[in-house]
Amino acid sequence: MTTDTDSFPRRHARTQRFTLGAPRSFTVAPDGSRVVFLRSGSGTDRANALWVLDPEDGGERVAADPHALLGGAEERLSAQERARRERSREGGAGIVGYATDAAVELASFALSGRLFTAELRAGTARELPTPGPVIDPRPSPDGRHVAYVAQGALRVVGAEGADDRALATPESENVTHGLAEFIAAEEMGRSRGFWWAPESDRLLVARVDDTPVKRWWISDPAHPEREPQRVAYPAAGTANAEVRLFVTGLDGARTEVVWDRARYPYLAHVHWSAAGAPLLLVQARDQRSQLFLAVDPDTGATRMVHADEDPVWLDLFAGVPCWSPSGQLVRITDEGGARRLAVGERPLTGAQLHVRAVLDVSDDDVLVSASAGAGPGTRPGAADGDPEIGEVHVYRVNDLGVERVSREPGVHSAVRAGDVTVLVSATPDRPGSRARILRDGKPTATVRSYAEDPGMSPRLTLTQGGARKIPCAVLMPRDYHGDTPLPVLLDPYGGPHGQRVLAAHNPHLTSQWFADQGFAVIVADGRGTPGHSPAWEKAVKDDLAAVTVQDQVDALRALASDFPLDLDRVAIRGWSFGGYLAALAALRRPDVFHAAVVGAPVTDLRLYDTHYQERYIGHPDEQPEVYRRNSVIDDAGLVDAAEPHRPLMVIHGLADDNVVVAHSLRLSSALLAAGRPHEVLPLSGVTHMTPQEEVAENLLRLQLDFLRRSLALTAPEA
Repeated sequence: MTTDTDSFPRRHARTQRFTLGAPRSFTVAPDGSRVVFLRSGSGTDRANALWVLDPEDGGERVAADPHALLGGAEERLSAQERARRERSREGGAGIVGYATDAAVELASFALSGRLFTAELRAGTARELPTPGPVIDPRPSPDGRHVAYVAQGALRVVGAEGADDRALATPESENVTHGLAEFIAAEEMGRSRGFWWAPESDRLLVARVDDTPVKRWWISDPAHPEREPQRVAYPAAGTANAEVRLFVTGLDGARTEVVWDRARYPYLAHVHWSAAGAPLLLVQARDQRSQLFLAVDPDTGATRMVHADEDPVWLDLFAGVPCWSPSGQLVRITDEGGARRLAVGERPLTGAQLHVRAVLDVSDDDVLVSASAGAGPGTRPGAADGDPEIGEVHVYRVNDLGVERVSREPGVHSAVRAGDVTVLVSATPDRPGSRARILRDGKPTATVRSYAEDPGMSPRLTLTQGGARKIPCAVLMPRDYHGDTPLPVLLDPYGGPHGQRVLAAHNPHLTSQWFADQGFAVIVADGRGTPGHSPAWEKAVKDDLAAVTVQDQVDALRALASDFPLDLDRVAIRGWSFGGYLAALAALRRPDVFHAAVVGAPVTDLRLYDTHYQERYIGHPDEQPEVYRRNSVIDDAGLVDAAEPHRPLMVIHGLADDNVVVAHSLRLSSALLAAGRPHEVLPLSGVTHMTPQEEVAENLLRLQLDFLRRSLALTAPEA
């Protein structure tokens, strides 16, 4: 297939969706004197450098340059570091993460498996000699030590490079100290496995033993001379890793933290600050009950601070639990049909906000990320019939009420310390995102972005579809000015954790590219997707397949009354959950969908992980019928459904360790046995992400070709 290096697919791939060169990963010094962040040198440069900005005048300087520190050598990653980046969907290079001391004077980071520190005032960086490969280095709050993980051991070294020593070493090849297990990193949002005490004299350290976890083998058929990769994968209904927690002194002395691990095996979150005792959030395996526990670091004993129960499931949220400076528990809770912020036992928000994360807690307020509450007229200052479709804002919340920090329509987040806030904003009418520095709420500087301009803007309509008012994005060809019905492409994710209908520019670029090829593209966030209401998200319990497919159908049919849609030519494409949804749509509703691009789909639900799958459809031994009903390959309709059989293109990376290629192979076998037409596109060396430039580019082109063939469309004249 020929390529055009200036085409949208190639530029989209080369720039990693136009994210390279954009500033990210901000940290604000508590005295407001520095803002630290990562940014690569251009819109096509993958290697991030560590930068420092002066909030007063916006002056920037490099604190650590990966090219200089490695002397031009090629970056080398350990298998564990590659796995960590896969869990976090990190496609960048260079300095992809860093940590600082409490004063934000010293930063540490791993680069090519080596440990580096940077003095942020002086702007100097140096390497500390350590055994490697180094993972997740973090300075102590006082800046005198750096703890890190190497070869499964939790180690500590002086900030000047002296007295490197192991504090906890693995007892077997299946044990690690200081790392998050697969489930925590992939599903719980916990990417770390150790936490410094605020006094810098000890740490909380997770010990993970994955001996009970079943082993899978991931091979590379394109290289039969290579040994398969052996991975511990906790599939639904099987054993998880055993996770224990120890208070560990700088002399290596250890005290185990005790809680009822049999009933609450999931260590979801850990928080340790000067405002209170170490704080844990532990969950039951069915995720319907959880405990907030305070730890006595001297004895390891725990006491319950709060308990939650929910008949469906309990969600986990970024930034909580934590202590307020006055020692009150800060959490996010589902009460009265709304997702609320609570401090102590008192909810501080009502139905007007759907709280998504806690960004910062101060003496005066709590800074949160939130969407408008479900239903018109429930957000502050909103008029009936004026929903904020796809918008996410930053709010200050305290006993006096709620104040919105972000003003313009869009998707916003923030990082704050003291009186300095970094407000990051993406809007529908501006490419990329903009990071502004606010002091006491007033702008003082803007952080430069080197991200490339996509050279196109989505022709975007944000609306609602159907009786349930499903949030939708509709994209029409930019050169379309008539009312001739257009073939339709649904382009959803459509499931938990994946909001696609956003009031922002860049998230819709790929959909717009497909629209410009002659499609009306619809993105619908049906029930199960985040950002709407607890009931909306939990409506998929035990019924993932039927609910999500029905909402795509309902949105499509509702929008047909307002947009020129040709309902005789409808296709759907998706990746991951979206691939699962696309397969279900074409197989179960051939009366609506005429072709499907099925990317990295979860087809046999028993092959996906415990924490995710059991949350939504229970334990397979207890609910085998629920698994059968929601599975693609176990669906009786796969064989019994009447004609027509709709064509499917099934795409999967052979190196995927999250949704393993067995899902697509089993789907292909079932389709073949049922006599159903389909194509399989295996991607050698590709994981659940597709960072390779040529692969990412040509995937778009091959999908377009398949859709045109399947819907009997002709390519527009050049």
